[in-house]
Amino acid sequence: MIGEYLRLTAAELDRAIQDPDWALGFVEEVQDAEEEKKPELAVARHFSTYKTWDMLRFLLARTEFPVNVIHGEEPFAEGEDWGYGPPRYLRPERVRLAAGALRATSYAQLISGVEPAELTSAGVYPLGWAEANSLEWGRPWYDGLTQFFDAAARADDAMLLWLD
Repeated sequence: MIGEYLRLTAAELDRAIQDPDWALGFVEEVQDAEEEKKPELAVARHFSTYKTWDMLRFLLARTEFPVNVIHGEEPFAEGEDWGYGPPRYLRPERVRLAAGALRATSYAQLISGVEPAELTSAGVYPLGWAEANSLEWGRPWYDGLTQFFDAAARADDAMLLWLD
């Protein structure tokens, strides 16, 4: 299971909501194009938190994070399955709020006082939290997520989110 994100303009979000089949095709088109070119996060339209999505969900929930940056907030394409359920989205104002909160919350703050055993007992995917330094695994993904949201906020973009 991999956390996936796609930046959309407001017009693209409106079209995605009205036509989920178009949205899925657009996602695949962007993913294919960026897989070849590997753009910098400042201009990338697609980002993945890989398998750290549940770890990040757990850590962000402990901070009472103001935006659900792991699963999204508003459903669309109900009944559709983009891997592990339907996609959700964040409108541009929620992306801006999330970007500010991500910038204000360092990874060191997220893991402060957390023991790997807590993730194990909570059943956090993908398990395997027994090693003392296992919490460091999420750092580059969190940093990337922060940069990705920051770029989307500066562009006034919306965001699609899903698990694949």
